[in-house]
Amino acid sequence: MRFPDLHLLTLALASPHNQPVTAFDALCRLCDEVVSAKLFTITDHDPNRDLTRRLYSNMPDAYPVSGTKPVDKGSAWYVHVIGRQQIFIANDYAAIANVFPDHAFIQSLGCEAVINIPIVVAGRVLGTLNCLDAKGTYTREISAAAESLKLPGAACMLLSQSLNGRGAG
Repeated sequence: MRFPDLHLLTLALASPHNQPVTAFDALCRLCDEVVSAKLFTITDHDPNRDLTRRLYSNMPDAYPVSGTKPVDKGSAWYVHVIGRQQIFIANDYAAIANVFPDHAFIQSLGCEAVINIPIVVAGRVLGTLNCLDAKGTYTREISAAAESLKLPGAACMLLSQSLNGRGAG
């Protein structure tokens, strides 16, 4: 496995300008480089209120940064990603349709595959990095490479939380 070059992300994290967007933009580029992402979003997870919130989107017209939405704690996706803290992959339209209610809209953007990468700090999922692309994009090798995005994702999530007055604990 090839490890990503973190130089640009490191510079973005250190920048005092337009945070956390500057860091999230760099993380988006890094994720596209490592796993490929036509659509990239970052969501945070609030376990106390069972809510998720989109923090970042590289397609804000299609998927804007917005308010919160409830999570279905009984869904297979939730159990896999939040409960087991494991990467989730769906590589075709049928698999996406089983998990995401907005599957038709996702397909209209040219995306029929998704990889959701949980960002875990101190034993809890802070949120997920969500990469979507063409059918069949996310192979076993890509899944292994996605592991290298967890630490950069954690750095960006913690930056966002620190700026918004929310600690990781």
